[in-house]
Amino acid sequence: MKDLKDSKKPTEQELVFLNQAYNVFYDIFDEAMAEAFWKKDPYYRFSRMRDAFLVYSEILEYEPIGYFLEALKKMRPPMEAEISKEFFLFIRNVLIHFPFFDSWDGVNITKELINWSKPGRTIDRFLTRFAGHAPVKYRMWDPSRKQFDYISISFPAKYEDKIQIIMKDLMPEKEGVKFSLLLMRRVLDSQVESNVSEN
Repeated sequence: MKDLKDSKKPTEQELVFLNQAYNVFYDIFDEAMAEAFWKKDPYYRFSRMRDAFLVYSEILEYEPIGYFLEALKKMRPPMEAEISKEFFLFIRNVLIHFPFFDSWDGVNITKELINWSKPGRTIDRFLTRFAGHAPVKYRMWDPSRKQFDYISISFPAKYEDKIQIIMKDLMPEKEGVKFSLLLMRRVLDSQVESNVSEN
């Protein structure tokens, strides 16, 4: 899908941001793909995962990424573009607006908590739109183990008062985060030009 890359070159300011953001993301990606990462303290893992979602969400502001995500809607399996943007932004928003949790498995929210100050914001809109949606199933290649992993992204059956929305029920920590990082990397790599010359 490299031909979908916008011909617009980044400005000097965009380059400063993109270089730093991509470097941080790739560092977290490399760390999380190693098996040793998953033996670390749950709070450390959670902090690094949160950083990855935060950095990715900021990079989504770069205009050519938006063009790429629009193309995904036409060229990739159903829901891949929505997972790559809306779902990952939903996770980012939960992690940033409700900094009460210290592990992936501990993240749980309710409609009352989400709308504590005002309904209709991004998390509320996402859950209103996707509650009741069928799970989205993916197969992903794990290069470290040289085998496929299978993952299902779930959505709450209902979005109503008193119903807990638990992050690990939407997406399990290890498989879910590795899948998320692989999908994020696919999106981010759409803007990377290879300097490797072919012989």
